[in-house]
Order: sequence, then structure tokens, then C-alpha cells
Amino acid sequence: MLNMTTHRERAAALFRDLQDRICQALEAVDGQARFREDFWQRPGGGGGRTRVLSQGGIFEKAGVNFSEVFGQMSPEFAAQLPGEGLDFAATGVSLVLHPHNPFVPTVHANFRFLTKGNKQWFGGGADLTPYYPFREDVVHFHKTWKTVCTRHGPPVDYARFKKWCDEYFYLPHRNEARGVGGIFFDYLEGDFEALLAFVSDCGANFLEAYLPIVHRRKGLAFGPQQRAFQEFRRGRYVEFNLLYDRGTVFGLKTGGRTESILMSLPPVAQWRYDFHPPPGSREAELYEFLKPRDWADEVSTS
Repeated sequence: MLNMTTHRERAAALFRDLQDRICQALEAVDGQARFREDFWQRPGGGGGRTRVLSQGGIFEKAGVNFSEVFGQMSPEFAAQLPGEGLDFAATGVSLVLHPHNPFVPTVHANFRFLTKGNKQWFGGGADLTPYYPFREDVVHFHKTWKTVCTRHGPPVDYARFKKWCDEYFYLPHRNEARGVGGIFFDYLEGDFEALLAFVSDCGANFLEAYLPIVHRRKGLAFGPQQRAFQEFRRGRYVEFNLLYDRGTVFGLKTGGRTESILMSLPPVAQWRYDFHPPPGSREAELYEFLKPRDWADEVSTS
């Protein structure tokens, strides 16, 4: 039987390759900028490579991070995770893409594999954060992930992962969702080969879930009003990532590289006091999309 070290090595190889393939595809789509690459070492064990594209033709900021770290957690943080002891190892790939055009949604995805004591598990997912949503885009995103999930057996369950995503990417202090969801899963244990195949399938289909939306919306004209609303909603993105995001907390609690951990933040955001979009406006329409629905079961029409 393969031991956990070998499992980690195989997961890390998958995530490195996924980072390469996604970055190559995003550079081709952007057509203007290229990723800057930084290698970093974590005090205590491991490191990673961070790639960030800035001020491109489509993406104002795109970050795609790979990491493989190991060592010991603090007793306080270790008590919050499955498994015995303080020793841990974690590897994963995470990305956040912030386009210039407010009609192109922000997207996030991450896939990870962790070991702690006698426990090992996968986590991850992908979710969409539009500013000016289009129904066919949201339906396409959800249908893609439902198709991926239905190719795999338990514990993979699209309905469960979709609900988990809706509940996770939620700002309780605002009483609103961050975006329109997708899938989210954590602590997936069991048959390593089956779960690795599922996570690999997710990674292979991320571009299919997102890039058709980019191509449909990248040429739409926008002005200062749309840009201001995009920056206002980006503020919600910042609030979630700094207050609730598990990846942010895990990275900071385990001594990861701060610049890499916070690469997910948008380059420009704003907080407008007590702002409410006018009823019936395109901006107000977003809030109807933020209410969870079974998007994957709807007919895709514009």
C-alpha cells in the first residue's frame, strides 16, 4: 500500500502540472501580460512558487500559487484539525483571477491535499463572483461542475458540494453571499486513487468552466459607473478573504509566505458608506443572483 509521503508526492506533482497548464492558458487568453514567478521557502519546511500576472489585456491581476509545506503546527491550531499530534504536510494549488472588465466575473479555485498524524484528506472547489451577472454564464459554470461530480462516486456529491459552497462563501456580517457559488469540499477521506482522480478531473475542467464566460464578456463596453460598482463589490471579496477564508487562515497560522497568501486580494477595491444600488438597476440585479438557486438544473439562455 502506498504510504502518505508517496500520496503527498503524487498530489504535489498533479498540482504543479495544473499550475503550469492554467498559467499557460491564461497567458494565451490575456494576450498581453505574462506571469511573474517567485520561488519561496517556508521556515520550518517546504515552500512553493507563486505566479502573478498584472495589468494584462484582460486580467487586472491574476494569481496562481503552488505550495508544498510541512513541519509542525502550533498546539492551538492543531487542535482545530483532524489527526493526532502537531506534524503536518500540505500541498495544493490556488488561484484568483480579477479581470479589468466588470462584466467578466472574478473566479477562485483551489485544490489541496493535507496529512496530519494518521489522517489525510483532500479539499478544494471553485466559485464564481460576478459583478454584472448573466444567467447563461452562471448556469454554464454550475453545469460544468455538476458534470464533473457526476462522473465520480461517493463521497463526491454535487448537491452536497454545491450547498457547502453556498454556505461557505457567505458573509454573515453582511447577510449576503460573496458570489453565485460553485462547489466546495473539505476533509474528503477514503480511496486515495478515486479522490485523486476526482480532484484531477476538477483541475482539468476549471478552464472549461470559466474561459467561455471570459470570451463572451471581455469585449463588452463599460464606463466609470460599472467600474465603481465592481470596486465596491470587490470590497466584499476582501472582507471574506481576510475574515473567513480557510486557506488564508491556514497559510498565516502555519508560517506561509504572506505575499503569496494575500495574492488573492484585488488590486483596487473601495468601501462606500451605506451604499444601496437603485431598485431596478443592473447593479441591484446582482443581489437576486446572490440568492442560492439550483443553477445547474436551469436552461442556459441569455
